[in-house]
Amino acid sequence: MSEFPELGFYALAGEADSSRDLLQEVREGEALGLGTVFISERYNKKEVAAQCGAAAAVSETITISTGVTNSNTRHPLVTAGFARTMQSLTGGRFVLGIGRGVPLLQTVMGINHITTAEMEDFAGLMRRLFRGEAVVNHDGPAGRYPYLRLDTSLDEHLPMSLAAFGENTLRLAGRCFDEVILHTYFTDETVVRSVETVRSAAEQAGRDPSDVRVWSCFATVGDHLPYEARMMKTVGRLATYLQGYGELLVNTNRWDLATLQRFREHPVVTTRRGAIDAGATTEELEQLAEVIPAEWFAPAATGTPEQCADAVQHQLDLGCDAVIMHGATPQELQPVVAAYRSLLQRSH
Repeated sequence: MSEFPELGFYALAGEADSSRDLLQEVREGEALGLGTVFISERYNKKEVAAQCGAAAAVSETITISTGVTNSNTRHPLVTAGFARTMQSLTGGRFVLGIGRGVPLLQTVMGINHITTAEMEDFAGLMRRLFRGEAVVNHDGPAGRYPYLRLDTSLDEHLPMSLAAFGENTLRLAGRCFDEVILHTYFTDETVVRSVETVRSAAEQAGRDPSDVRVWSCFATVGDHLPYEARMMKTVGRLATYLQGYGELLVNTNRWDLATLQRFREHPVVTTRRGAIDAGATTEELEQLAEVIPAEWFAPAATGTPEQCADAVQHQLDLGCDAVIMHGATPQELQPVVAAYRSLLQRSH
């Protein structure tokens, strides 16, 4: 049992120098007492199944969660086989996390944009396969499959999580997922509204609302980190979100769309072909920081380790069950976790 089951981190946050860095991060995260390592997917050096297997090989207690992969980039039986293998490798420490993905990327890859109905259908397929069912002549939003079978002797519950932004996805998480990951840079009001939406949907589906674990994905970038790193982990990260799905984030937080347009018209944005957090200079990030309002950066843990720990606790106070301290390695999180431990000891 981890010391802090309510805390998690993302392995290989941002652009990874080497995939092998994952091994040390998982070891350090487990030693630090963190409950879950989330593994995201970028196809250059961060293919999720390979990373998860590596994480399983160097850990004993930490939960390993895909955070996230997309349901339509692999055949559902391949994904089910990956999840079942991970459960066996880890002794049940695996969570299959999926998300809607970035529409622009799906367009250039030549695959369909993922719908809410497709994710719900996919989750149903995974549940049936893990109950040992043979799925015959399935024809639904997730695709047409004449015959799917994983193992007829199997009767397990596969923990599944859903990265959720809008109300439809939040409600889907409440209906049929075990966990939900809220997006980074959600305002307090958005976090509270999102938690209420998930709980309400769970209750309407006849579930115990407390059975759905709500994770806040919370940028945790303390002042003990170098200035250049802080700029990339805050300005670079938020700017990349605004590049990829700015309208969604701005509308969800009820921010100003005109401000988003000014950001998109900035020369640093218009002249960059790839993601801003994949190579922008500190000078370029400083320029972008001048056009992104300070309040847009506010939903994050910044400042001293003690201030970061207070901010993490505040996410729990808002109604979340757990917090992913996003954007920092376990080594970088050590002072924050120490401050969080002291905070808990004082409160008890």
